[in-house]
Amino acid sequence: MLEGTLKIKFFDELTTKELYEIVRARTEVFLMEQHIVCRDFDGVDYDSLHCFLEQDGRILAYLRAYRTEEDAVQIGRVLSIPHGKGYGTRLMQEAIPAIRRRMPCRTFVLHSQQHACGFYRRLGFVEASPVFLEEGIPHVTMTLEPD
Repeated sequence: MLEGTLKIKFFDELTTKELYEIVRARTEVFLMEQHIVCRDFDGVDYDSLHCFLEQDGRILAYLRAYRTEEDAVQIGRVLSIPHGKGYGTRLMQEAIPAIRRRMPCRTFVLHSQQHACGFYRRLGFVEASPVFLEEGIPHVTMTLEPD
């Protein structure tokens, strides 16, 4: 089993340290690595369920989930540090059922960077849109309707 403790918290449940580490991880991956210049503080975090693997106070993998429709939950800001170690897969496999318990829904929706579509396909997501640009990067909308 991969190390790390899964934590699932709404914004108001996060500690200051957890929030700091989440922002640090998002900045490291999206700004420093991928050079995505966007407004990360978009107000969505307040209404999101934050799911993350944590080890010794550091984020290994993270995502946020928020309701977009009555029966749909959007997953976003998915990341893992370090990459390619299985943390992202573990997070998605454990977080999806936990999200459904705390935010009952029929469908999960995410905007996958085009190069990551295979990762999400292996988790059961299917492509639901043509390629589109988001922050200058090719993306595809993908959906999952768990049993």
